[in-house]
Amino acid sequence: MGNRNNTDITEFILLGLTDSEVICQVLFMLFLLIYLITLLGNAGMIMIIYLYLQLHTPMYYFLSNLSFLDICYSTVITPKTLENLLTSNKYISFMSCFTQMYFFVLLCVTEFFLLSSMAYDRYVAICNPLNYQVVMSARLCHALIIGSYVIGSTESLVNVLCMNSFHYCKSNVIYHFFCDVPPILALSCTDTQDLEIMILVIAGLNELLSLITISVSYMSILSTILKINSTSGKHKAFSTCGSHLLGVSIFYGTTIFTYLKPKKSYSLGRNQVASVFYTMVIPMLNPLIYSIRNKEVKNALIRVMQKREGSRKLK
Repeated sequence: MGNRNNTDITEFILLGLTDSEVICQVLFMLFLLIYLITLLGNAGMIMIIYLYLQLHTPMYYFLSNLSFLDICYSTVITPKTLENLLTSNKYISFMSCFTQMYFFVLLCVTEFFLLSSMAYDRYVAICNPLNYQVVMSARLCHALIIGSYVIGSTESLVNVLCMNSFHYCKSNVIYHFFCDVPPILALSCTDTQDLEIMILVIAGLNELLSLITISVSYMSILSTILKINSTSGKHKAFSTCGSHLLGVSIFYGTTIFTYLKPKKSYSLGRNQVASVFYTMVIPMLNPLIYSIRNKEVKNALIRVMQKREGSRKLK
């Protein structure tokens, strides 16, 4: 990323969401609140899973990694966005911009495959419960996590290296609130059609692969649940999978709406709203979705709170 001869631009201007100072102040307070809730919620989820031994299972191992991803995901985007909303300094260096884009793509792709790993975990737990501990071994869980990061980092590195080889001279104004791939490609003087097709194909294949894994897993789960005679058994199985399906639907829905569509249908306003949703709102909602609908997490939280309350009384 250090080849400075490929560009006449040394820094970019992130145009942001609005020019209105009043709206900027309102958005600053809103995004700051969302960011703090995201940090507290996801860090709390990780802490509860770590402290409560009953949650030391593959399902919660994946969930703790999802919380870690959401903290990183939000931190890559939100602090710079808050700075731009609060100050008139909307500049970001060429290196910082590409670094932000690298980690954004890495974390986004990693989350796709982490969600598909979580779906496979639920498939084994419900459709093959007797062999669950054998199939979902610690070795397989570690391999799925590492594999998700490897795929994410590889795709991100390819994107950034290819984009860094282009000549940027049209403008240094990015019509977005963070360094995303499409608005940066729009600034290039080089023909980017081949790269855009490659990015669309790779992103589409990755998302399709993870979606197929999730879809096949949940079709098998649904088939198994419908065969359960006990109403309470069906309810338990549905409640276990419902939170994951909700999280998957929101994340995939917004990313598909933003990226996997024809270029001529691009709308800056709609894309920015969708981007706010999956970069800031979803990382905040995930711990709420997975804790509110999960009795084990709620019970663990209650016990942790009771232990803290008991230790305070002893003091």
